[in-house]
Amino acid sequence: MSAGPQAEPSAAGGPADGRPVAQEEVRLDITGMTCASCANRIERKLNKLDGVQASVNYATEAATVRFDPARVEADQLVATVAAAGYSAALPAPPVAEDAAAVADETAAPTPEAALRQRLLVSAALTLPVLVLSMVPALQFDNWQWLALTLASPVAVWGAWPFHRAAVVNARHGASTMDTLVSIGISAAYLWSLWALFLGDAGMPGMRMEFTLLPERGAGTHEIYLEVAAAVTVFLLAGRWAEARAKRRSGAALTALLELGAKDAAVLRDGREVRVPIGQLVVGDRFVVRPGEKVATDGLVVSGSSAVDLSMLTGESVPVEVSAGDRVTGATVNVGGRLVVEATRVGTDTTLAQLGRLVTQAQSGKAQVQRLADRVSAVFVPVVLVIAVATLVTWLLVTGDVTAAFTAAVAVLVIACPCALGLATPTALLVGTGRGAQLGVLIKGPEVLESTRRVDTVLLDKTGTVTTGQMSLVQVAGHPETLRLAAAVEAGSEHPIARAIVADAGELPEVEGFASEQGIGVQGRVEGRDVVVGRTSAMPGPVAADLAAVVEQAEQAGQTAVLVAVDGAVAGVCVVADTVKPTSAAAIGRLRELGLAPVLLTGDNARAAAAVARSVGLDPDRGEVVAGVLPAGKVDVVRDLQDRGRVVAMVGDGVNDAPALAQADLGLAMGSGADVAIEASDLTLVRADLDAAVDAVRLSRRTLAVIKGNLFWAFAYNVALVPLAALGFLNPLLAGLAMAASSVLVVTNSLRLRAFRSSAPAA
Repeated sequence: MSAGPQAEPSAAGGPADGRPVAQEEVRLDITGMTCASCANRIERKLNKLDGVQASVNYATEAATVRFDPARVEADQLVATVAAAGYSAALPAPPVAEDAAAVADETAAPTPEAALRQRLLVSAALTLPVLVLSMVPALQFDNWQWLALTLASPVAVWGAWPFHRAAVVNARHGASTMDTLVSIGISAAYLWSLWALFLGDAGMPGMRMEFTLLPERGAGTHEIYLEVAAAVTVFLLAGRWAEARAKRRSGAALTALLELGAKDAAVLRDGREVRVPIGQLVVGDRFVVRPGEKVATDGLVVSGSSAVDLSMLTGESVPVEVSAGDRVTGATVNVGGRLVVEATRVGTDTTLAQLGRLVTQAQSGKAQVQRLADRVSAVFVPVVLVIAVATLVTWLLVTGDVTAAFTAAVAVLVIACPCALGLATPTALLVGTGRGAQLGVLIKGPEVLESTRRVDTVLLDKTGTVTTGQMSLVQVAGHPETLRLAAAVEAGSEHPIARAIVADAGELPEVEGFASEQGIGVQGRVEGRDVVVGRTSAMPGPVAADLAAVVEQAEQAGQTAVLVAVDGAVAGVCVVADTVKPTSAAAIGRLRELGLAPVLLTGDNARAAAAVARSVGLDPDRGEVVAGVLPAGKVDVVRDLQDRGRVVAMVGDGVNDAPALAQADLGLAMGSGADVAIEASDLTLVRADLDAAVDAVRLSRRTLAVIKGNLFWAFAYNVALVPLAALGFLNPLLAGLAMAASSVLVVTNSLRLRAFRSSAPAA
């Protein structure tokens, strides 16, 4: 087996000796893990391979492995996992929809269903054993033999997943929480067999009292069949709840990925031909009728309509589109007929990228999780030592075999760090899945820590605070100003350039086009040298009448672009942007989160101040940084960081990418350039600042849930292990408490599904 199509080139990392070689990344599907200790063990095994960096996630049952293909092959990764006692497989490559295959997959029993079946059978057999053992009045002659008959299948078959995992780990000299469970159940069951067959417990007329605390003085007439059976049922219930929670928490991502259209009506030779979505290629033109989903990302060629983005972004208001506008696959056309030219297909689409980002985030590990993993890895051996010490100490101090045995078994059962292993993965699964539903993509768990520390947020103006859709409002100067300026600006992708070009009509050819980011553009048009841009780009002085136009525009918060022809300033084009209606309220909510907002723009100070005041920012309090060139945005971020501020940056353009990467937390508008999204930590699919507010709130909420989970998981073990060792805990109650702790953690994580956007409903 090889990495094949699943192996993705990665720029990250290199081998230990620093030799610069290409690395590949592959995701392995892992089966057979039963706890966080299993994940730690697999991770250690993989990381011992030369040139391998691996991260194993118990909750997603997957390993993300970066490896040097010159040193290790994907086959070795799979074999290493197998040698550790588990199974690994590369994900199947994407294939066309096959109804039969889907049906077969649906019909196959899931781990959750298998656990449920094992749980139900075990519970049905255990209930009579519990009743007989705990109610002496119901203990008829030889009741203990019926209890043995009923409890044996539970202790052997019901607990088989724990026994199997313990044996597999023992073969490799390792121990996990399954080891504790298996030893605990086996000890209780084997003690009972010994008491029944070799002791006094098998005698007719045997009676047994149930006590919450270990009973001293009891002996070979005591049996623990109810402990062996009930602990098995409790733990199976906990495992089933975990499996169910994992499925439910991953449902958001599954639903997101299933949003895409299955086929498209492609125009071929003037006729519509319906083809599966997998056969679409870039350049195909397809028809989208009212009520249909847009098949893939593309550019509207003809027609106009409103497009509902809610399923993809959470945005409740449909957006009007017409020829020239971009549309995203999986969104729904709610109005007229559109003809769209495909610009991205397959794994390049926005929907596929969203799924990939969410999956990567769920596969990663937060810093707090790595701490929990390290604790979990040493916890099991320590507990085994404590259990043995408990047994020996009780025997030496009291000489009471039964009490010593009971206390040791209680320690084994209560100490399983199941909740510790689930604390972070389940919260990440639910939090990132909910974020995807709201149009907030969290790239990795480390982002969660960043959102907590951030105290300053830099807001790029164009496309972030404003719509970024500028329009030409005034042209002054030479009659040819607009035509010549537009001819040169046609080579630029800047929103100002698009506004100038849009109103210019037919344009002449331009030669020698050159662009200097943040300054302007120039070229030769019909034999004349044309420069368009800032005052600093102009080859000569600006006439008084044109300077007045510039000043008036800037005072109104508009942008004035000067145009020079053959070395003299000939005119000025004034363009205006529109502030998004949600920006002011969103900035207020950022303040409520404890963040200090600052507007960052390349516009002049007066224009920037006008926009800032309209959204509630005060230029006099240093909440505006104007006249910043693209390279200068990084310097602004660094300057704030040097002053001890922890900076978040929200932007969308290519020129924002360096600042997004430099910031402690980068938030990219999903409507922006790919490079900006790539450089960011959070991607906001919804193109408004409310998404930034939601991103910070959701990230902080997820981190709070993780910390709450870890606190209760740690507190549970720290508090109850000593109680069990001192003989204040019955093994039966220990099993119930342990299962309850896992259920508490996953239930707490599932509360993130109820997270709501702070934006007012439309």
